[in-house]
Amino acid sequence: MTILQCGARSIDLTEPRVMGILNVTPDSFSDGGDFVSVTRALERAEQMVAEGAAIIDVGGESTRPGAEPVSEALEIERVVPVIEALASRLEVPISIDTWKPGVMRAAARVGAGLINDVFALRAPQALAAAAETGLPVCLMHMQGEPRTMQQQPQYAEVVADVIAFLQSRVDACEQVGIPRHRLLVDPGFGFGKTLAHNLTLLARLEQFAGLGLPLLVGLSRKSMLGALTGRKVDARLSAGVAATTLALARGVAIIRTHDVAAAYDAIRVYTAVAAVEHCEMSG
Repeated sequence: MTILQCGARSIDLTEPRVMGILNVTPDSFSDGGDFVSVTRALERAEQMVAEGAAIIDVGGESTRPGAEPVSEALEIERVVPVIEALASRLEVPISIDTWKPGVMRAAARVGAGLINDVFALRAPQALAAAAETGLPVCLMHMQGEPRTMQQQPQYAEVVADVIAFLQSRVDACEQVGIPRHRLLVDPGFGFGKTLAHNLTLLARLEQFAGLGLPLLVGLSRKSMLGALTGRKVDARLSAGVAATTLALARGVAIIRTHDVAAAYDAIRVYTAVAAVEHCEMSG
C-alpha cells in the first residue's frame, strides 16, 4: 500500500509520515487542557501541519495509565466541533482517536478521514460502526484497559503475542467488510507493557512486517523514555527523536507524536540516508 485513502483526502506512504497529536481533553498526560477551545485547537493543528504533519489525530478522552473513561456524549461534544473546523480549513486528513462507535460515526459525518482505536474495534458495535463509515482504521494493541493496564502486564512472548492479537483483529475487520487496504496496525507502546516489553517491541519492530500492513507507532514523551532517562514529560524530546529514528530503521510508516517538527526532521535525515543506501545496493 502506498496511498491510504482517508475520506476525501489521502496520505502518500511511499515515505514515512508524521501524525500530529491534538488532545482536546483536560487531563491528557502531556498537553491536557492546552487545546480544548476550537480556536486554540485550530491554531495548534495549523502549526503542526506547517511543521510537517501529514495527518492530525484528534482525541477527546485521555488514555494515559489510570485515566477514567468519559461518556460518549461528552466525547462527541469535545471532538466534533474541532474536527469540523479542521476538516474545513486543513488540506491534510483528520483522524479521530476513539474506541466508541457513536464518536466514530459523529466524527465521520463532520469530516474525519481515519479512525484510530486503542481498543482495536473490540467495543460492542465498534466493528459495525467503523465498517459503516468506510474509513481506514488503525488497530492498536493494548493489554487490559487504561485504568488498569500498567498494574501487572504479562506476556508469554511479547512480540509474538502482540502480532497474534493484531492479526486476529485484522481478521475480524475483514469478516465485517473492512478490507486490508483500509487497515494500519500499532503495537501500542506503553499500553499494558513494562519497560522491558516496550524495548523488546522497539528492537523487533521489523517482525511486524509479516502482517503486510502499514505500521504506526506512538513513542513521544512516553513513560518508557522517562524510565530510561529520568526526565519529566516535557524534557523527553531527545529520547523521543532517538526512539523515532530506531522505529524508522525498522520499517515504520507513520510516527504519531506531540513533537512534529523534530519527528519530521528525523524522517528527512533517515530517508536521505536510506536513499543513498538504496542507490549503492542497486548500483
